[in-house]
Formats: sequence, structure tokens, C-alpha cells
Amino acid sequence: MATVRTRGDGVKMGLSAPNLLTFLISFVIVLAVVFAKYFGAVIPGLSGESATFVGLLVAYLILWMGCLFRWL
Repeated sequence: MATVRTRGDGVKMGLSAPNLLTFLISFVIVLAVVFAKYFGAVIPGLSGESATFVGLLVAYLILWMGCLFRWL
């Protein structure tokens, strides 16, 4: 469990583990990018170099938001 510290204005901040569904969605996106990049799988939208970067960025942002917001 993350330590919750109170800032000067009384707002509590802390990180939480992402929901299982959020983690799995992020993991599936990463697997799709890896299979498209290294194993030659044809996945629509993940064919170019910039598309693989954007795919990994989206997966990371989903995971990051899952850690910041408890409802995600």
C-alpha cells in the first residue's frame, strides 16, 4: 500500500496499484505491438515505426492513469 502524505493545503496524495482490467488492457496493447514489430504479425494501425511508438505510449499512459486514478 502506498504511503499517503498530506500537503500543506490538506490534500492527500498517493499512488495505488492499477486495476487488473487496466493492467490487462495495457499488457495486450504491448503484446500486439511486440508481435507486429518483431514477429511480422499484421495488425491494422501498427505497421509503421511511429505507430509502434504510439502504441507503446498509449499502453504506458493507460497503465500510468491506472496508478494515478483509483476509478480506472
